[in-house]
Amino acid sequence: MSDNAISAKGKKSKKPLLMILLLLIVIAGGGAGGYYWWTHHNQAAGDTAQVKKEVPPAPPVFLALDTFTVNLQTPDNNPDRVLYVGLTLRLPDEENRTTLTQYLPEVRSRLLLLLSRQKSESIANEAGKQQLVQDIKQTLSAPFVKGQPNLEISDVLFTAFILR
Repeated sequence: MSDNAISAKGKKSKKPLLMILLLLIVIAGGGAGGYYWWTHHNQAAGDTAQVKKEVPPAPPVFLALDTFTVNLQTPDNNPDRVLYVGLTLRLPDEENRTTLTQYLPEVRSRLLLLLSRQKSESIANEAGKQQLVQDIKQTLSAPFVKGQPNLEISDVLFTAFILR
């Protein structure tokens, strides 16, 4: 064989090898790009799934109390000023509701004492009613027995309010 034949044969054998190597590099690059896209695409979908899996807020817990009718304090000690009020308590959970229900006579007693101390002039306006709500929350959040934790009252809702 001549030198030309050997050199042509050597060039031919290097060309397919270079082609295979280039093909492997392209396949590896495509695979790496596909993996990168797949992981980031699934991560974004996972984030959306986490948003959808958030627990919806618990349904509200209410405790409706019977209406109260009390005589109010007046500057001239006129017993004709009367407050007729209906209350519903919004509570954070059933545990607070159960506790308040168990101590319902004491709850009513505390509220009657608080309401009878009110002055008709102070609760006749919006600010006075808001202050009354805060006073009711404070009065009912105190423990009923020693060692019991404070109760949590989320809100006090007036269902009836007649000042006469």
